[in-house]
Amino acid sequence: MQIHALEIDDFLDADYTLISIHSGLEDYKLAYLLNRELGMFFRKSENSIEIKENGQEAVFSVYGYEDEAQSNHWHLIANKFQGLSEQPISNGLFQTINETVNTTTYLVPEKKKMDFLIKIEGDFDSFRLHKTINSINKIKQIITSYSMDTTTLKSKDFLIF
Repeated sequence: MQIHALEIDDFLDADYTLISIHSGLEDYKLAYLLNRELGMFFRKSENSIEIKENGQEAVFSVYGYEDEAQSNHWHLIANKFQGLSEQPISNGLFQTINETVNTTTYLVPEKKKMDFLIKIEGDFDSFRLHKTINSINKIKQIITSYSMDTTTLKSKDFLIF
């Protein structure tokens, strides 16, 4: 009898598109500008993405929009979290003190220059993708935006929510 083993990748639904955004804007300001330029209604999601790394908890904001006409779910996700963490510092032979330092945690560590990510779930053709990216790039406060190849990402776990 032949046995077939299933792997976790067999259950992942790759029916999504990713857009990378480079901008120094705050998340709420970017959501407002995208709503205005693209005619969308991004709203802050009650659920954010939380990661514990090196004893620090990082919380990445998520904004959502459901396009019922096109059957697409849009998510605007921050890639950077800047917070404070306490680092132990040895001050001699027996003395250790904690120092508070600023730290930056990335949701997608291999894309540290990316500030935000748009995940579009559902069928999204290349013409609409190109038109959307052109519209995003028209916003003066955005440095650039481009489509990302999902197969090249090493850390895909954050995409499952």
